[in-house]
This record gives sequence, structure tokens and C-alpha cells, in this order.
Amino acid sequence: MDQKSRQRPLRADAERTVRAILEAAERVLSSNPAATMEQIAEAAGVARTTVHRRFTSREALVDALTAWATRQFHEAVTSAHPDSAPPLVALYQATANVLRVKIGWGFAMSRTTPEDPDVARAHADVLDQCDRLFQRALEAGVLRPDTDLAWARRVYYALIHEAAQNRSDEADNVDELATLVVDTLLRGMGREGSFLSP
Repeated sequence: MDQKSRQRPLRADAERTVRAILEAAERVLSSNPAATMEQIAEAAGVARTTVHRRFTSREALVDALTAWATRQFHEAVTSAHPDSAPPLVALYQATANVLRVKIGWGFAMSRTTPEDPDVARAHADVLDQCDRLFQRALEAGVLRPDTDLAWARRVYYALIHEAAQNRSDEADNVDELATLVVDTLLRGMGREGSFLSP
């Protein structure tokens, strides 16, 4: 067996270790934002020195956690095919995917974005994909012709945020939450015919 072949399992093992540390950091920091590297190492089932070898400081670990969650967030939107799937299908799928990330990675997703150009690019691309999806939804008649798309996107983001914040105990019902978010966005709370006349 050549040296390159022998190194592959080590690389995969290292990736699993990093993933275990990040998942532990999310769990621990969600419960105690002031938790130490030692507490995170214990929760990850690794030695403290392993955490310090992978992440030079607590801040570096938290920044890596935020970057990881941001990549999951970007993939959640992209995998819904917002530029090619029927707009209503893409809207529902993106909503469900994003809720899974926001609920599962709540601590990391609630942090201020670090000064990381990759993170900034991911957020900018998600914003562009959302804008294009809303434009497609308007053209397909999913949204009213007079819809202010910038306002609709802001309301949509707020609905997702509220659903993730206030329903985190219902992570198993994320499909129901996604339906609630999309239904509220598209139909609101008012009864048909009860709108004020202009």
C-alpha cells in the first residue's frame, strides 16, 4: 500500500474528529455560551489537546462553528433548486431545509458573522438565490402581481427566524413548521374578503 493510500483514512478520521468537536461545541454552547474548551472536549469525547490542536483558541473554534453552520445554511438553500424547481416547491423545500439548519445549529446561526470572506459570500449568494426565487414566484403567479419583493423577503426571513426560535422543541416537526411559514407568507392571517378597501 502506498503512502497516499495510507493517509486517506487518517484524513477522513480527522474530518470526523473535527465534525464531532463542532457538533459538541454547538450542543454545549447552546446550553452555556460561556463554556470552556475543556467542556467542549469532554462533550466531544476527545482530549483537550485534540481540540487545541484543531483550533488555536476558543474564538477560532466558535468562528469555525459559525463557518460550518453557514456552509450548511448555503447548502440548505442551494439543494432546494431555487432556480429550477417549480417556485412553490422550491420555496417549501428551502424553508424546511433552512429550518433544520437553524434549529440544529441555533447557537452558531445566531452569532454575528465573523470577518470571513467565505461566510460573507455564502450569505450574499443565499440572498441572491432568495431574490431570484421570489421573482420566479411572482412571475408564476404564486405571489400577487403588486407584491413588494424586498418586503416579502424580509417578512419571510422574519417568519423563519420566529419559527426556529420559538419552535426549537419541535425539531421533529420541521415539515409542519415549513408549511406554517409558507402558508403564513402566502395567505397571512386574515379572512378572505376582509381586507380594507384602498
